[in-house]
Amino acid sequence: MIRLQQATAVAGRVAALPALREANPPDTRTAPRLSDVDAWGRSERARGLARTLFGPVYRHWFRAEWDGLERIPRAGGALLVANHAGAIPPDAPVIMHGIETELGRPVYGLADHLFKDTPVVGTVWNRMGGVVAHPDNAYRLLHDDESLVLVFPEGSKGPGKHVRQRYRLARFGRGGFVEIAMRAGVPIVPIAVVGAEEAMPVVANLPRVAHAMRLPYLPVTANVLALGPLGLGTYFPAKFRLRVLEPVRFDVPPNLDRYSRSKVMEGSEDIRTRIQQAVFDMLRERRSVWR
Repeated sequence: MIRLQQATAVAGRVAALPALREANPPDTRTAPRLSDVDAWGRSERARGLARTLFGPVYRHWFRAEWDGLERIPRAGGALLVANHAGAIPPDAPVIMHGIETELGRPVYGLADHLFKDTPVVGTVWNRMGGVVAHPDNAYRLLHDDESLVLVFPEGSKGPGKHVRQRYRLARFGRGGFVEIAMRAGVPIVPIAVVGAEEAMPVVANLPRVAHAMRLPYLPVTANVLALGPLGLGTYFPAKFRLRVLEPVRFDVPPNLDRYSRSKVMEGSEDIRTRIQQAVFDMLRERRSVWR
């Protein structure tokens, strides 16, 4: 009987331990970290390695050339919005690499759950600064962390479009990115990109196969037709030109529960029009796809 009572008392004390831990949960965002991986999963060491490996591609293969880079804020949060293209879009790594090397500011890229949910790829993508595209994530990065955040409002419609539709921007969704910028109280910095369309152009799509594989699109690229299996991961050496446009600021108070739907859609279409016009101007100015 005595042993039973002692065992019961010990069991009671053990059962109470979780309640004590729950009463004072640790703050994982402020707790000291044993590695350089931040609260979002980004690793500066991994980014440094990526910059070292991607640097020659950026400088010598794509020969990236910026105009208006000084318009990107040196401090504080800002939402970077760009057009999106190429079957496996090279524009995200080019933009992130350029800003991080030229300005020394880390860039977080918002993307679909597809990357996060893919084994190995999801972890690598996360270490490179990839974050799942969700309004709460974007708000915390922009408002709380005052970070630079890159988003492509065309989504999969941009890189999935046929080469015949190149440089014609798809619809910018329902303008959610504008509402996030309003709520976070940060500017939107539009970026027009030329070169990604020719780096890996889509010559055909396989929608039924893509649906069966639960993919947003499954393209056949000119790279694969020209290079065979090597073309799956090899870009054509199209010259990249990137133009940073004037930041767009919204004359509305931050942190409201709701914003005017018409004002959000108007802002979204205005930014899309600015980028589209800049892309057309850049195409008229360039002499060749390759130089």
